[in-house]
Amino acid sequence: MSCTRQHVVVTGASSGIGRSTALRLASAGWHVYAGVRRAADGEALQAASSGGQLSPLLMDVTVAEQIDAAVGMVGEHVGAAGLDGLVDNAGIGVASPVEMVPLDALRQQLEVNVVGQIAVTQAFLPLLRRAAGRIVVIASIGDRFTPPFGGPLAASKAAIATLADALRQEVSPWGIKVVMIEPASINSGAADKLERDAKKTIDEFGADGARLYRDAYLGMVKAALARERRGSPPTVVADLVLKVLTMARPHARNVVGKDARMLATVSRWLPTPALDALRRRVFGLPKPGSLAISRSA
Repeated sequence: MSCTRQHVVVTGASSGIGRSTALRLASAGWHVYAGVRRAADGEALQAASSGGQLSPLLMDVTVAEQIDAAVGMVGEHVGAAGLDGLVDNAGIGVASPVEMVPLDALRQQLEVNVVGQIAVTQAFLPLLRRAAGRIVVIASIGDRFTPPFGGPLAASKAAIATLADALRQEVSPWGIKVVMIEPASINSGAADKLERDAKKTIDEFGADGARLYRDAYLGMVKAALARERRGSPPTVVADLVLKVLTMARPHARNVVGKDARMLATVSRWLPTPALDALRRRVFGLPKPGSLAISRSA
C-alpha cells in the first residue's frame, strides 16, 4: 500500500455499520468511495464527513450496470496504484419462521447479502490486486449462534463467511488479505425496523401461520429490541475495520460488540440441546412439545 492517501470502497454506507465505517475511514485520512443507493444519502454522508475525502458511489449491489460504473469511476481515480481496501457491508435482513418465509424474500436476502457482495468483490478484484489490497467482509455472529426466526439472515451470513474463507486462500498469492468481522449486539437500528415491520411480517404468514407463530415471533422481536438497545454503537465495528485494514497481520475472523466473545464461545463448546435451551430462554420460545397436537382417537 504505497499511496500517500489510501483508497477504500465501502458498500451499504447509507446507514448503520456502513455509514459509521465510511465516516471513520474518511476521518483517518482514507479516500472513501461510499456505496449508496440514493443520491440524497451520498450528499448526507459528504456533509457528515467533516472535510474528509468521501466520494459517494451510486451502487446497488444487485445491479450489474451500477457496479461496473462504480468500478470505472474508482479505477479512474486510483490509476495504476490500485485499490487498497474493499469493505463488503451491504445487506438486508429478513426475519421469519422458515416455514413461512416468502420464497421471493428469501431469494432477495441471498441476492443482496451473498450474490451482490460477491459481484462487487469480483468487479473490484483487479484494482485490489494492483495494490495487494484488503477485503473486509462484514458477516455476523448469527452464523454461529442462529436465533429463532433469524434463519434467512443467518443463512446469508454463513454463506458469505464460507465464501470469504475460500477467497482468502485463493487470492493470498497476490498479497491480498481477506478478513471477516462478525458483529454481535450492535445498536444499528436494525431491530427498530424489525419492530416497525412486525405487523406486516405476521400478516404475510397468513391466518394459519399467524396462529402458529405470532406470539413467539413477537417475543423474539421484543428480545431483539432489548438486546440491540443494550448493544455497542456501530462505531466499534468501524474502529475494528480501520484496525484490520492497517495492521500487519490481521486475524482471519474477528468478533466485535457486546456478548460477541461469549456467544462465540458458547456456540463452539455447548452441545446443541444446551444451546437450544439458552436460545429459548433468551428469545422466549415455547418449550419443546408444548404445542404438540394431540393424537387422541
